[in-house]
Amino acid sequence: MGDVRVDWHDYFMKIAEQVATRSTCDRKHVGAVIVRDKTILSTGYNGSLRGAPHCDDAGHDLENGHCVRTVHAEANAVAQAAKNGVRIDDSEIYVTASPCLTCFKLIANAGVRVVYYKEFYRDERITQYAKQSGVQLIYMGKSS
Repeated sequence: MGDVRVDWHDYFMKIAEQVATRSTCDRKHVGAVIVRDKTILSTGYNGSLRGAPHCDDAGHDLENGHCVRTVHAEANAVAQAAKNGVRIDDSEIYVTASPCLTCFKLIANAGVRVVYYKEFYRDERITQYAKQSGVQLIYMGKSS
């Protein structure tokens, strides 16, 4: 009969994993895909400001153990949508690692209603903020 088709959630997460391969900070590669009605609206990966040197080339700018030279994948996906005039209200986002609190607040205020993530990353406060704001957090497991 042939291979079984991958379900939509695995499909979009696999795309987020591929997007993460473009990351320019070797400390962590993260990819994000914003989707509505099974259609990709925007993607993003963690990387430096446009035109600025990459961490992998210029080194890391560390604050409290975090590299602040990069823009996070979720923020880049939102920025890419804004730059191209793409409405992301009532959308979902697939992220290879759960958002930091700052990115969570950004995507929630941009209208993202569901966050699918593979790896939990650092900040438990997003669980509380998600409940308060009506955003769903869905863990998809570490490997696919």
